[in-house]
Amino acid sequence: MSSFAGEKLECVRGERAVFSALDFTVEDGGALQLIGPNGSGKSSLLRLMASLIKPTAGRISWNGGNVADEPEAHRARLHYIGHLDGIQPLLTVAENLRFWAGLRPEGLNSNPGDATTEALDGFGLKALANIPCRFLSAGQCRRLALARLLAAPAALWLLDEPTTALDDDGVCAFHDAVRRHRAKGGVVVLASHGTETIEDARTLDLRAHGGIAVNRLV
Repeated sequence: MSSFAGEKLECVRGERAVFSALDFTVEDGGALQLIGPNGSGKSSLLRLMASLIKPTAGRISWNGGNVADEPEAHRARLHYIGHLDGIQPLLTVAENLRFWAGLRPEGLNSNPGDATTEALDGFGLKALANIPCRFLSAGQCRRLALARLLAAPAALWLLDEPTTALDDDGVCAFHDAVRRHRAKGGVVVLASHGTETIEDARTLDLRAHGGIAVNRLV
């Protein structure tokens, strides 16, 4: 059984502790929803979870092992999707997906072509497969960014406001992908403003761990 956890986490930006004394635990098939107003630290916490930045205090673990001890192994088990879609505009939709699929050929789909087809179908992109991404709308770009979750499987999904710019069909496709990922034992952590809800997800309100002034030593 996989367990993703954080203990006594603190994040300092500038002279302010964005959050402190923060704990979380997500088990196999679990989901954790981060809520709170702008500036409460949702994006910062996701970046900590992805080992993109380091906590000022505390530790993050996978199956009891500190992820800071093996950052590359941790990054290999996760997908982090932030506010930027990370798409190559000169490549087609299918070419972007084949690139992502090829990064993890050892995943649930060993054939990048099969993985690309599943991702196109899963997010309603089949008709756009051969379209260069510079011609896509904001919502289509977001669908493509999320489709990498299917093209290159990973155990841990870290998602920052993933349904931004999606229409109703895109939101439904996203929720279906989350349900299937969790049914296989995958873990999902996502940030939202509280209007987006995930079935049976735990909620972590970052207002309970709000920032304080920090005396900087000079």
